[in-house]
Amino acid sequence: MRKYFDKELENLHDSLLKMGVMVEEMIDISIDSLLKQDDVLADKVIELDDRVDEMEIKIEKKCLELIALQQPMAKDLRDISAILKIITDLERIGDHGVNIAKVTKKLSKEDYIKPLIDIPRMANISKKMIRKSLDSFVKKDIELAKEAAKMDDEIDDIYEKIYLELLEMLTQNKEIMTQVVNLLFIGRYIERIADHTTNICERIIYMVSGIRVEY
Repeated sequence: MRKYFDKELENLHDSLLKMGVMVEEMIDISIDSLLKQDDVLADKVIELDDRVDEMEIKIEKKCLELIALQQPMAKDLRDISAILKIITDLERIGDHGVNIAKVTKKLSKEDYIKPLIDIPRMANISKKMIRKSLDSFVKKDIELAKEAAKMDDEIDDIYEKIYLELLEMLTQNKEIMTQVVNLLFIGRYIERIADHTTNICERIIYMVSGIRVEY
């Protein structure tokens, strides 16, 4: 029975990682669609979200089956509980990727009011956070999870910079209000992606150590 349980738990870990990679891809494509003003790429993000949702449902079902049928020990239960919470955060990250894609479609026919430098920089940091958090999950590495969580501060700083810059531009030209609002939405969605990734890091730290932390 233990061998079966360990194998099923390993399969769950693999499925979670696949879901994480797909979510990371969604962010990549959504920002690419923003920079290229490409509706086709934006639509691809929206399509990928359906697959992410399906993966979440399958993983959740398997987790609940293992809890009900295998009666896992405390450490294993902590592992499964962490997986359940992590996939929820991954699914929400995917939703924010879709939100970015939808805003991108609104902006696809407009000239940008400024070069898009800081938004892609935010997105790259958020992707690094996700990758590092997934690595920490695989390696059960608390320090790696802490490193990823601390990157959220950098995201917040860049968003504040974007906010102030766009606000300054708006005071000089009220006609750009719609695009300013849309760009701020995108920045906010990336900020939320980083927040959910921080949640993932906190789950991993608890999974490994049994200690609850909050960043």
